[in-house]
Amino acid sequence: MIKDILNHKKPTISFEVFPPKKEDEFEGVYATLDKLSVLNPDFISVTYGAGGSRSKKTTEIASYIQNNLHIDALAHMTCVGNKKEDIDRVCDELACANIRHVLALRGDRPAYMTDEQYDSRDFAYANELVSHLNANTSFQIAGACYPEKHFEAMSKRADMARLKDKVAAGCDFLITQLFLNNDVFFEFQENCLASGITVPICAGIMPITSVKQVSTTISLSGTSVPKAFSDIIAKYGENPEDMRKAGIDYAIRQILDLKQYGADGIHIYSMNKPKTTAEIMEAVK
Repeated sequence: MIKDILNHKKPTISFEVFPPKKEDEFEGVYATLDKLSVLNPDFISVTYGAGGSRSKKTTEIASYIQNNLHIDALAHMTCVGNKKEDIDRVCDELACANIRHVLALRGDRPAYMTDEQYDSRDFAYANELVSHLNANTSFQIAGACYPEKHFEAMSKRADMARLKDKVAAGCDFLITQLFLNNDVFFEFQENCLASGITVPICAGIMPITSVKQVSTTISLSGTSVPKAFSDIIAKYGENPEDMRKAGIDYAIRQILDLKQYGADGIHIYSMNKPKTTAEIMEAVK
């Protein structure tokens, strides 16, 4: 179980994968997982669509990780577009597939949701989903956290209060949103401890290997770009191969620094790129 690993190993190493959007690309994710598995992660998480439309794909992939690769699978679950009965159905599917770990998320509002549907949803926030799962299932539950605060939060203090509620509701450990400045993470760790949050925190690291990721992934997540990384973009942004190498090197330096200063876990957002992940893992052994 992941909680036990986190309590006895520091740092844990884990990866995130996502179900491909196109059906004809779906089979390829198993080859990706096979390649990632030889890197010996402690667990692998699988993302989940905002409205739950791809929950079956999440379950299928998580089942392959858990039952074929014999690596602990962490299935993402979002609640913003789901009723309680939808959540309970997915929980039953996961339990039947021998999945024992869930990352409980509010998720992004689906485009199809009307204001009325959004305002009357069964789970307003992730802490309510955590409470429901804690009371009605035997899953170990992970929660998301945001070193630079959730973009909807009024302040860092308000965001920390919400996180404390989520942990109190039953989170066994946390995984952070990506960040590019380790000092932000270290400050976040200190603030968590000062707030009474003592569960393990896995630091989320995404190798930024293309300029496109800056304008999509980073901007959408609200992650700030420190000068050190801005300089990389300015120097290598017009050369894709050099940018890839520089992005990987930056992620490696982040991870080595996090390991040196005692991070509980390193969670690599693999973007379904086993070659990139392997290069990082080779350098941070």
